[in-house]
Formats: sequence, C-alpha cells, structure tokens
Amino acid sequence: MQKITVLGAGGRMGQANIRAIAQIDGAGLFSALEREGAETVGKDARALAGLEPSGVLITDNVDEALDGTGAIIDFTAPQVSIDFAKQAHDRGLVHVIGTTGWTAEEDAEISALSGKGRLVKAGNMSLGVNLLMGLVQKAAAALPMDFDIEVLEMHHRMKVDAPSGTALMLGQAAADGREIDLADNSVRARDGITGAREPGSIGFSTMRGGTVIGDHSVVFAGSNERIELGHYAQDRSIFANGAIHASLWAQDKEPGLYSMADVLGL
Repeated sequence: MQKITVLGAGGRMGQANIRAIAQIDGAGLFSALEREGAETVGKDARALAGLEPSGVLITDNVDEALDGTGAIIDFTAPQVSIDFAKQAHDRGLVHVIGTTGWTAEEDAEISALSGKGRLVKAGNMSLGVNLLMGLVQKAAAALPMDFDIEVLEMHHRMKVDAPSGTALMLGQAAADGREIDLADNSVRARDGITGAREPGSIGFSTMRGGTVIGDHSVVFAGSNERIELGHYAQDRSIFANGAIHASLWAQDKEPGLYSMADVLGL
C-alpha cells in the first residue's frame, strides 16, 4: 500500500484526489495538508471529501504530514510545488505535480530538484488529454504550413492562470510536430488592428466563465477546410485518477523527472 499525502486537501482538487485514493487499489491516504490557518485544518479529510471518516485529520504541520509518507499529490501553485519538491528530494519521495502556471525559471528550478526524488509533472493528468497531445503532434507534422493552428480553451471563472497548462501543452505538441520553437511562434493575445495573421504562428484563445472544468480544442484551419481535435472534461476525477495512477507507477522507478507520457507509455 502506497502511503499518500494530499496537498491542498480542503480544495476541490484535494478532495477529488482523496476520493480517487479511496477507489484505487494499492493507494492509501496517509495524511492531508493545508496552508497554515486554513479553516479546514482539524477536519476529517475523508469526511470533507464526502466519504466515511477515517481519522486522518487535515493538518498545517508539514513535518507531521510528511514523516512516514511515500508520496505527495500536489495541485497547488508553482512556488508551493517547488518547496515540496525540495521535501521530496530530501526524503526520496514520489511527488506528482498537477500544478499549472509555470514560468520558464520555475520549470528549470523544479527540474533541478529531481535528483533523489521521483517527480511526475504534467499540465494535465488525464489519459484523454495526453492522447490528444499525440494526435495534435501527428496532425501538425502531417499538414502543410499553410494550415493555421489555433488552441482554444475554456475554464471556470476561478482559474487564475492563462493560457491553461493544458493549452500550452497542446501548443507545444503542435510546435514539436512542426519542429519549430513555440516561444518564437505563439500568439497569446489579439486586440485592435492586429494586421494579417503571421504565417506559421500558433494562436491561443482563452475563455473564462461559470463552472467549466476544462474544455480544450485545437483547430487546423486551411483553405476551404478545417480540422478540429478536442477534449472536454466532465469531472475532476479524471485528473485525480491520473495523478494517483502516476504516483503508483513512479514508486519503483529511478529518481528523475517524468511526464504523463512516460506513465502511459506514449
């Protein structure tokens, strides 16, 4: 049984992770952690997630939560994830990171912390999205450069980063297919008189509103024809299930930084 610590246990993804742990063989909830002074501290983690109480109370004491655990499930914020990557490195833990909104500098920092721990990091943990990435890369490689590429995404009103981590992953897949640098060819915003579209660019369109969990599509627009590849999340359980499976997959792997493509053998 893998002993798992859930970060942000009082939040929506934290509770989804706790429910996923309860449903997946080989996984067990060891501890539940929240930020200092959070109103959920002291509450039964499973009960808060809508399950039978287990006596695992949410704590804000990091050492108390991590002493004896085997894995960390983390959908928080980049700097929090970096702090816990240091803990995972020092303790030799599995650390599954579903956090989004990374800068290039933060990505470099997290990569440097995979020497002793086993980090699985992805902008999206779902099987369907990772399959979509493979299809986007193949389509971008196969279609001529006069097909314009647009990545569209919509999320709930509370999401704080844009474009989403998944949208950036899809843009990167398209760039990889075309063997171009995404940073030099992406268009993140349009406003006013923008002029004609730059040939070969990869555009991003971001929408926010309501309670949308996550809609993503990639449009390949050519002359007189259009191809759309998409994925629409209907429940956060798809991300939590992927994270727990990634944690179990990583427990017997060598230290290093892995992706969901590694987990799924894609």
